[in-house]
Amino acid sequence: MDYSIYDAIRAGFGKVVFIIRKDFAADFQEIFEPKLKGRIDIDYVYQELEAFTGDYKIPADRKKPWGTAHAVLCAKDAINEPFSVINADDFYGHDAFERASSFLKTECSEKLYSIIGYDLLKTLSEHGTVNRGVCQVDSKGNLSSIAERINIADVNGKIICDDELEPKELPRKTHVSMNFWNFHPSIFPYTLQQFNDFLAEQGDKPKSEFFIPIVADQFIKEGGVIRVIPTSSQWFGVTYKEDAPAVEKSLNALVKAGEYPERLWS
Repeated sequence: MDYSIYDAIRAGFGKVVFIIRKDFAADFQEIFEPKLKGRIDIDYVYQELEAFTGDYKIPADRKKPWGTAHAVLCAKDAINEPFSVINADDFYGHDAFERASSFLKTECSEKLYSIIGYDLLKTLSEHGTVNRGVCQVDSKGNLSSIAERINIADVNGKIICDDELEPKELPRKTHVSMNFWNFHPSIFPYTLQQFNDFLAEQGDKPKSEFFIPIVADQFIKEGGVIRVIPTSSQWFGVTYKEDAPAVEKSLNALVKAGEYPERLWS
């Protein structure tokens, strides 16, 4: 997360909104406030199970919030300008933030969003399965559809999804979302509408999740455009604890190459 914020600041972003649980807000602020104060504006929002559910009666066995699109919706009152969405536990790279910043400043609109695209093969883990937003890209470089696929792994040289969707095997050159989205604030009322539909259709399923790709896919079907922006940055992240040594090695290599200082906030 520190590297992402550092890259966002030098790419021209002026505000970071942390979407967190309220029960660890104090500890979180104690960590980030000292090093970010004076560098970028900070705000906090809380993804609570009840947020934006209205009169919907939440099932008694539902314990966790509703997924990534619900998390974005929880930031509705904190954001009034074009913005990016990222995961806290992924490394996206400086080039990705530069491209996102340029798009948000010059092209983003109510009808045009974008996503930073990564190659699926570069986002797998050697230590277990991963979940990815699998993208279909048209001849103009825009998303034609996106679907959240789960339990993806390289099985004997084949990329296999162990879920209920088809196809089970994915092409090796598949583009995927790592949840680096670039949105206009018009996404909020649109997402709320979709969330109400989701609750009515799937809210009673204990493990159902309202993913960003669900909203994006419907946006495309209704005439919106989401451009896929390729990046030269190398993505990496810690899906499993066994991934950590390789991530540490990659970060140290970037520091040694002069891409980042040894201490980001000194």
